[in-house]
Amino acid sequence: MLAAFSDSALQLIIKTSTDLPPDVRAAMKTAMGAEHAETQSGQALAIIAENIDQASECEGAICQDTGMPTFEVKVPVGTNQIWMRQKIREAVAEATRRGKLRPNSVDSITGENSGDNLGPGTPIIHFDQWEEDEIEIKLILKGGGCENMNAQYSVPCELPHLGRADRNFEGVRKCILHAVWNAQGKGCSPGAVGVCIGGDRTSGYVHAKEQLFRTLDDINPDPRLAELEASIMGTVNNLGIGTMGFGGNVSLIGCKVGVLNRLPASFFVSVAYDCWAFRRLGVRLDARDGSIKRWLYRDPSHPVITMADQAGFTRTGREIALTAPASEEQIRSLRVGDVVMVSGRVYTGRDAVHAHLMKHDPPVDLRGAVLYHCGPVVLKTASGWKITAAGPTTSIREEPYQADIIRRYGVRAVIGKGGMGGKTLAALKDHGAVYLNAIGGAAQFYARCIERADEVSLMEFGTPEAMWHLWVRNFPAIVTMDAHGNSLHKDVETESGKQLEALQGVY
Repeated sequence: MLAAFSDSALQLIIKTSTDLPPDVRAAMKTAMGAEHAETQSGQALAIIAENIDQASECEGAICQDTGMPTFEVKVPVGTNQIWMRQKIREAVAEATRRGKLRPNSVDSITGENSGDNLGPGTPIIHFDQWEEDEIEIKLILKGGGCENMNAQYSVPCELPHLGRADRNFEGVRKCILHAVWNAQGKGCSPGAVGVCIGGDRTSGYVHAKEQLFRTLDDINPDPRLAELEASIMGTVNNLGIGTMGFGGNVSLIGCKVGVLNRLPASFFVSVAYDCWAFRRLGVRLDARDGSIKRWLYRDPSHPVITMADQAGFTRTGREIALTAPASEEQIRSLRVGDVVMVSGRVYTGRDAVHAHLMKHDPPVDLRGAVLYHCGPVVLKTASGWKITAAGPTTSIREEPYQADIIRRYGVRAVIGKGGMGGKTLAALKDHGAVYLNAIGGAAQFYARCIERADEVSLMEFGTPEAMWHLWVRNFPAIVTMDAHGNSLHKDVETESGKQLEALQGVY
């Protein structure tokens, strides 16, 4: 019975995690052409391009946050969906064991990580029947950083910089623009949005996410929605958010809109925001044995187009070497816009570690330390731990804790992505620390900057949330919040807010 089904599902998971589809590659190539190489966005795109190539070459996770696996499965009438669901779950667990997926399924009450990406609600598998003699499986891997940037608006509503959004297409446009502006660099821009007009709160979000299964270069069959998508793409990149929120010419690579009927009393606009690491693939299977008949979104017979040029990320000669642990004098000499190359000891710390440090002493001496907001993909080998993917996570989640941890323990540098808020900015200035923005999603690029992981603390929190002791060399990041009260994130948000206001007259 469908002897090849399990292997086909596993191949789909691995390829989705490690190899971006051609339409996303093409969109990112266009983005690269729109930015000057020497700008911050240009440098970030060079790292992203190199990372995409590295991931496909080594079959490693493009981004360490492999997200919530969401499967859309269409089957012929009479197919055993119970059996298929179990085989898909087994394939997810096997991909996790091989390090192609990061263990991301966490008990919402206890915080315990299942370790295999299985648990109540994970993975998400939606079945539908159709009158065809093939099985279709589509998969999207959407990480937590961009998932947190999803938005749902109950219209009419008042929106910052845009005023009132009413129950019409102009109101929908305003909601989409606000969602993109609000994401800034926290969702790893340039991103893509799937949108649903209408439905109820639940169906709206589901349908918005389903829009992300469309290719970025398609044209909506509904001319009204096609015009809406085109109008968004024709204006949104004037906001100046840019790659990672550094400022620039490309903030969005795609906008796909669907519509559902609604209740008379409700008008929801639901937005599913996805990052540049837009991992989405599919397969058609033989309904007799489960073998792959053809791939969706890609043609394996056509060679993958290389993203980066031969140089990839190149140094300008203006980079500043920063060795950890660092002194206050070194840190106060840095300014927003500086590119630093970090070497030495770095400790990872995400949500669980930060919450722990608010009540307990750290397991290591953090004086002068560099703290990395990262949940890596880690494999245990005969010779020790191997970090296979290690990009930054969204830092704003640590805003309630970061200032206190800097003050209490003498942390000198925090690496993350998307920036942090006013409380952290004040602590950086008061205590002589700095925020360094690494490039979100560049998990393979940064894994190659890690020489080894020789120890781990707080492993009871699970692999992503543990405190890993890393030795890094020439780890590039951009100073976006310095010890003098300056914040690139605050500046870009303010300026893009002004551009958002200016777009009102476009409609």
